[in-house]
Amino acid sequence: MRTVDPEQHARKRARILAAAAEEFAANGMDGTSTARICRRAGIGSGTLFHYFPTKKAIFHALFADDLARTAEIRDRALAADDPREGFALLFDRLTADFADPQAPGLIAAALLQASRDEKFAGLLGDDEARTLAALTTLLGRLADRGHRPAFPPPRAARWLVTLVDAVYLAATDDGFDPRAHAAELREVTAWLTGGAVAPAGAAGTPGASETAEAPEASEASEASGASGASGASP
Repeated sequence: MRTVDPEQHARKRARILAAAAEEFAANGMDGTSTARICRRAGIGSGTLFHYFPTKKAIFHALFADDLARTAEIRDRALAADDPREGFALLFDRLTADFADPQAPGLIAAALLQASRDEKFAGLLGDDEARTLAALTTLLGRLADRGHRPAFPPPRAARWLVTLVDAVYLAATDDGFDPRAHAAELREVTAWLTGGAVAPAGAAGTPGASETAEAPEASEASEASGASGASGASP
């Protein structure tokens, strides 16, 4: 009986998803074929279909993996003894891909797919609901420690998600500057959270240039950008 090396299996799966992310970001769901993914990944079609039965399954897996990492960060944020640390952890996760060149294309593809794919829309909707709940909880804990948000925690959480989404959606605009947008969002968030997040450039916090460099650490993620815009609005 043939045995499977779990590490080799995981590496090949990640390679397929990384290739798919590049194709989906550049060409969208409809403009991407499994043949293009195979060529970019350097594999045959038989290998691809051993891992994923359809192109839609690849697309779903790409985002599901990324959202699973977000879920881990949410759990860690909620478990943090200091709500400021927990909030910063989740905020950094939500804004990690501002400078990722794949993010705009993947977000556009995700929004289109969600409009016609109920299962995929449910995947994104569940993640957004859980993120809003986590932010609301953390903002409530911060308020108990003197960092009162500008609005009640549920409304402040909704505004935060909307603002993060807006930055990702603006990434295709002429003149988009991820450093400036990240720094400005941090300023707005500092006000919105009652100072729970230090403004960009404050001692011990990332400045505008550092904020933009942080996303580079997530380049290994095969679904970079997938945790960004969800279409939420206040």
